[in-house]
Amino acid sequence: MKCDNGPAPVTKLWEIAPAWTVCLATTRNWHLSTCFIDLAPNSPVIFAFSVFKGQVLRKLRVTVLDLVTKGPTRRLFNRIMNANLASIMPQAIAVWCEELGHDVRFICYTGVEDLTSEVLHETDVLFVGAFTRSAQTAYAISNLHRRSGAVTVLGGPHARSYPQNAARYFDYVLGFTDKHIVEDVLRDPAPQRPLGLQLSAKRQPATVPGLRERWKFIEPTIAKSPFFKMVPMVGSLGCPYTCSFCIDSVVPYQPLPFDQIRDDLRFLLGKFRRPRVSWHDPNFGVRFDDYMNVIEEVVPSRRMRFVAESSLSLLSEAHVKRLARNGFDALLPGIESWYDLGNKSKTGIATGEAKVRRVADHVNMILRHVPYVQTNFVLGLDCDSGPEPFELTKQFVDLAPGAYPAFSLLTCYGQAAPLNLDLQRAGRVLPFPFHFLDSNHAMNVRPLNYTWPEFYDYAVDLTRYALSGARVRRRFLANRGVNTRFLNGVRAVSSGRAAWQAKIRRLLDKDVPIRRFFEGESDELPQFYANRVRESLGPLWKALPEGALMHDQNAYLKSQGGVPARSRRAAE
Repeated sequence: MKCDNGPAPVTKLWEIAPAWTVCLATTRNWHLSTCFIDLAPNSPVIFAFSVFKGQVLRKLRVTVLDLVTKGPTRRLFNRIMNANLASIMPQAIAVWCEELGHDVRFICYTGVEDLTSEVLHETDVLFVGAFTRSAQTAYAISNLHRRSGAVTVLGGPHARSYPQNAARYFDYVLGFTDKHIVEDVLRDPAPQRPLGLQLSAKRQPATVPGLRERWKFIEPTIAKSPFFKMVPMVGSLGCPYTCSFCIDSVVPYQPLPFDQIRDDLRFLLGKFRRPRVSWHDPNFGVRFDDYMNVIEEVVPSRRMRFVAESSLSLLSEAHVKRLARNGFDALLPGIESWYDLGNKSKTGIATGEAKVRRVADHVNMILRHVPYVQTNFVLGLDCDSGPEPFELTKQFVDLAPGAYPAFSLLTCYGQAAPLNLDLQRAGRVLPFPFHFLDSNHAMNVRPLNYTWPEFYDYAVDLTRYALSGARVRRRFLANRGVNTRFLNGVRAVSSGRAAWQAKIRRLLDKDVPIRRFFEGESDELPQFYANRVRESLGPLWKALPEGALMHDQNAYLKSQGGVPARSRRAAE
């Protein structure tokens, strides 16, 4: 026997044990070593093991797949930016798997690669990180690998939001994930049928591998971006705000070690002349002075640029000026609603038009110091009624022409947020395939104060207004810098959001199965949506497991012992 951490006696196992028995003595000093054992004279077969904390583990071929998107994309903005949207946790899992002694192959799918050829390699364990929009893609890939004998593991937002459904198509479904969870899976990975095991740590990890450890997986990923390259970093997990529709609202706020952030920044300065960092914190700047002190301590002036998502309540002018001095050139604050969440937008009890003017003034102040600002809105909240919320948003677009408005449709993502239990209990959640749950292509919650035609009339009108030629020109003239003008221009002209929503609005009048599905009168998926999934999945459509196109939209409620109300039409 030969060990890669030093000489060891060669043990001829065929002389001391039958062919089907392997006895391996370990010592306390063997840690994360790889041992090669000859089973018989002249045998070409070599078995690899890892010795971890005194336990012998079989060395596995592990594939880690980060599904940034759900399928091929032709949209120019996506081709430019998707590689910059890679998640941190798949990279962290890849690092942990290597530290546990396994061979790791890492794939980040951005919509431009041939996904089928990328993933169809021999592997023992497949980890997939996916948002809900990519769930059907993940299920098909898992099915292909399970057929070939691999064990499959799902993590990420979809695993946390829909664990009951995901367990039907993966052997392991991970909630909060740390190195101990990964070690538990890899100690003795085995197929779990008919339902996979659901595993979760008690909390988010206290630390995640830094840039130095993750770089071998980051570098080939950002190389796929033709123009803008953003390196993913994270300084905190969870969020102190309690937005009822948000997955992070139930995760306690937790800063990560500042020494790790210092090391990450120093490491990155040695890789690029002027790198750009994308902070993945759900709300950057909660401990504003602590994080800025670290950046100012490590990063020389004008040597690094940053992008962050934050709340208006944290973006006072003093804070914004300090951010600008330290290279923050893009901020993404959440406004969400004109009638709620005043604590997040720093507007207190102000609502309606008064809130619009205060928020517009605040955003214009930010734009005087930071060139790129995206403002986030949620359409269809229960506090909205009539045309006023949409007209107020139009007014904001005119008052703050330099900001790019991003609209999300209210979406109930399984058990991701506290609001979802109430929505399911009221029978308002619709079983749209996961493929359309991207806050754009479907709103799976029946609006409280609108009929479906009314809601889509207002949504289409607002989207067309915000992305009209006149508004794009005003935004171009109000923006500063070539990069900001280029990105906002490409994003607006390549958006198909208004056209898609207008198509759905027409189908609500003309397609009876679609209208009945929207009204909750039928759970049968209209052929229009099935065809869209089939077209998007391409060759993977045939690998989609039976039953995986649909799901129980009330699984979370039922897991808590609740019963959903009947649909409104049935109740009548």
